[in-house]
Amino acid sequence: MTTSNTNEANTGAAATGEVDADVRAELARLRDSIDNIDAAVVHMLAERFKCTQRVGHLKAGHQLPAADPAREAQQINRLRGLAESAKLDPAFAEKLLNFIIAEVIRHHERIADDTLNGTPGGAGATGTGGTRTGE
Repeated sequence: MTTSNTNEANTGAAATGEVDADVRAELARLRDSIDNIDAAVVHMLAERFKCTQRVGHLKAGHQLPAADPAREAQQINRLRGLAESAKLDPAFAEKLLNFIIAEVIRHHERIADDTLNGTPGGAGATGTGGTRTGE
């Protein structure tokens, strides 16, 4: 379907308010489920970053490098397998994990810098924007 056909389809019954009540109810139910899943994903990521923050402090305390390419490769392979078994595009799963890994490494580097410079507890160790969470 072309963009103009898609736009026409989107401006048809929906634009005139003629969407069947059952369709609207199913759409609302599905969107509620999506919202719940999104909330769970955010909370799971928060838990993951809490763990990786501890890893970052452990690495910094023992002068270990922020990045661990062997571990990263292992995790990517593992996640690709999980994605395949879950019928999720493995390339998408890999892109997502690479994004997370890059953020984790950035946080590890900050934790290491804070440790090296004697910043107590890695200032700004919570929340995003000032997050100090690594893996």
